[in-house]
This record gives sequence, structure tokens and C-alpha cells, in this order.
Amino acid sequence: MDLLAFIPSPSQGTWSLGPIPVRAYALLIIAGIIVAVVVGSRRYVARGGSAGVIGDIALWAVPFGIVGGRIYHVVTDWQLYFAPGGSGIVGALRIWDGGLGIWGAVALGGLGAWIAARRLGVALPPIADAIAPGIALAQAIGRWGNWFNQELFGAPTTLPWGLQIAPQYRPEGYADFATFHPTFLYESLWMLGVALVLIWADKRFRMGHGRVFALYVLLYCLGRVWIEYLRIDTANTILGVRLNVWTSILVGLGALAYLIISARLRPGREEVRPPEKYLERERLEEAREAKAAPREAARVVEVAPENPGGPEDPGTAPPARTP
Repeated sequence: MDLLAFIPSPSQGTWSLGPIPVRAYALLIIAGIIVAVVVGSRRYVARGGSAGVIGDIALWAVPFGIVGGRIYHVVTDWQLYFAPGGSGIVGALRIWDGGLGIWGAVALGGLGAWIAARRLGVALPPIADAIAPGIALAQAIGRWGNWFNQELFGAPTTLPWGLQIAPQYRPEGYADFATFHPTFLYESLWMLGVALVLIWADKRFRMGHGRVFALYVLLYCLGRVWIEYLRIDTANTILGVRLNVWTSILVGLGALAYLIISARLRPGREEVRPPEKYLERERLEEAREAKAAPREAARVVEVAPENPGGPEDPGTAPPARTP
């Protein structure tokens, strides 16, 4: 029996639920966000924070991040939308067709997280450290959306794990090639490894003050450089080098510098305390439970039988009858 010597692409990435289109790309982005929030919340609680903080932060960071990711993509690939023959402003808004730049998502998502942290009265670096592995896992999950859209693949290859691409999705000049490097898979596996490294490094070195997040940025940049060189989709270049490669190099160097300087100036891990808002909420809940406890006990007494002691209680045994 012959085995397939390639990875097949899905025949479709959209399904209809009545009049509502259900897109795999969107579902995977949502799944990644949920995983990031759950993982981040557990890690933040383990550091001494409150369980609800990460969820409240996400209410600001996620919308900001999605908008930022789309803006970065449209700006850096503006020809797809605003050059002659481009899809125009309508195409730029069709986020469900794919196209989220991680740099814009992190930058604007970080702004949203900062705003939320200020409103809650909590420090942002411990939140960034707690959520970093979750973001890496979210990227690992979200990259599978590119598989469904048959986009962002690499150069042609005859390797057994080559990705089969339908003719209508092949770039100009590559119509005669059937299988390509599955860069979505490479990045997904890389980010899964990044998440594991972050969890190990944080546990081993008790990293704090934003250094876990900085390590995430550095490791992502390292992977993005070599993965970007495999891609053949149209991209803007500077001095013959793809723009995303330059961005990865500059951002990665910035993350490395922060790791070194921060470790020298602020060694160890900072203390995390729940914000007063959550402490007050917990006190109110405890007071409510304490107030409700006597009423519950009284309710049990009211419905008790006439002989609460039971037949084994000699003090409540019925009087003997005279024959």
C-alpha cells in the first residue's frame, strides 16, 4: 500500500450554518485566544494574582490586537489592496480572508493590555510574563488557519511532508509545481516549542519583570527569520531582504537587549498582589457567604422532625405506655 508523499490541503475552509458562514480561519483564531487566556490566567494566579485579571485584560487586548494585526498586514502589503487591480478598501476589511501581522497584533494588543492594567491598578510586566506561553500556543493554533486558506506556503519541494496546493492558489510562475514547503506547519511546531521553552525557563530561573515575554519575542524572531526565507508570496523588500526579516532582526535585538539589561537592573521576580478591586469583591463574597450560613442552619432546624435526636437518643425517647 502506497503512502501519500505529501500533506493534502483541505478542500474547503468555509462551511454554512444556515445563512451564517463558518470559517476555519476565524475558529482557529478564537480557539487560540481562549487557550492563551486560560493558560495566562492559571500562570498569573500561580504568581499570586487574581483569576479574573487576565480575562479583564483580554477584553481590551484582544480587540486592539486584531485591529493592530490587520493594520500591519495592510500597510506592509498595501499593493494587494490599493495598487492597480487590488481589492480596495473592502478587501482590506475582509479580515476573514486571512492576513494578521503578528507585529501589529503584539504592539496594539500590548497598548490595549496597558490601558486595561492602568484601569485595574495592576502592573503590566507580570501579566506579560504570565501570558507569553499562551500567546505562543495561540500562534501555534492560529497558523493552521493558513492551511485551510492555502496561503503563506514556502518554495516548491519534493520532501514527503510537502504541502499540496491547488492550482488556483499557486503564485505566478509556480503553476507547474504541486507541493510546497508547509511553512504554516513549521511555524506552528516552532511556536509549540517556544511555549515549552518559556514554561521551562520561567520555572528554572524564576524570571520576572517582563523577561519571559522578552524571551518569547526573541525566540519567535529567530524562528520567523528562517521561515520567512522559505516563503514565496509577494512581499516588500529593503535592500533585497523581505520586510518581515528586517523587522524580526530589529525586534529580536531589542528583546535580547531588554533581557540582558533587565536581568542586571532588576534580578529575580517581582511580587504580584491582587488589585484592590478584586480584594474588595472577595471580601464581599465572603461576607455574603458568612451572612447566609446562619440562615441555612436555621432552615435546617425548621424542617427537622419532632424527634431530632432520633431513636438512638435516650433523652428524646417516647414515654412507655402503661399496659
